[in-house]
Amino acid sequence: MMKEFKDVTLLVTTYNRSKSLKRLLDTFNKLNVRFGDMVVSDDGSKPEHLNDIKALQKEFNFRLITSPVNMGLGDNINKGQDAIQTPYTLYVQEDFEPLPAFETHFADALEFMETDKDLDIVRFYAYFKYPYTKPYGKGFSEMLFKISPLANNHIKFYVYSDHPHLRRSTFFQKFGRYKPKVNVNLSEYGMALSFIKNKGKGIFFDKFNTVFEQVNTTDEPSTVGRAAWRESKNQAMLAARAVYLQFKLLKWTYNLLFNTKRL
Repeated sequence: MMKEFKDVTLLVTTYNRSKSLKRLLDTFNKLNVRFGDMVVSDDGSKPEHLNDIKALQKEFNFRLITSPVNMGLGDNINKGQDAIQTPYTLYVQEDFEPLPAFETHFADALEFMETDKDLDIVRFYAYFKYPYTKPYGKGFSEMLFKISPLANNHIKFYVYSDHPHLRRSTFFQKFGRYKPKVNVNLSEYGMALSFIKNKGKGIFFDKFNTVFEQVNTTDEPSTVGRAAWRESKNQAMLAARAVYLQFKLLKWTYNLLFNTKRL
């Protein structure tokens, strides 16, 4: 039985990964999930990928927003979000796939957004559990940002994340736009700080690996690289990383409290 979420636009950002985009859209079809609208925002992909995306547009009937050059993920989300006309946006990058549990938990999330007018975002995926929460309902927890240095898990700053989430389409009115032409991590961090400064409220699905799966294939690997020392299991590297993360925590706390500029 098909389930249609008429008040939601699926926003997908993509860059040089047309096969991944097709897999994502195919999976929603296989789950019999439809949305009121679909927007694909491309960030200056190579011609061969853009041609494939235009072919997919005919198959899946989405609106395509393009860019003549690569401007970074922040700008790609900005122009995609600008095109949305429904009250709610489900944001997903092209290298994710919804899992069978999606429909149930997404319906719960949408119901929460409709009944709790203070709720700004519902997150469905993460690499790590958000560290400070309280139960919210139906398997979700409210994320609680704690400024205290005793709450020393740096992940606390990511109340907002670029990973798959549902949000109000008026998101920019409260939190501002993403900074273009910057590193993807800096763009996400800037929005995360704005979310905290502007007293955003978000909930997080506790079983955060059961709604979406991130898929990076050999023919279309991730376009975001990570420094080798961050992935190392060497004891010296682990110790250095622990010190680095505590330094980062102090720096981010300072930026939150004293830096009035939008990062």
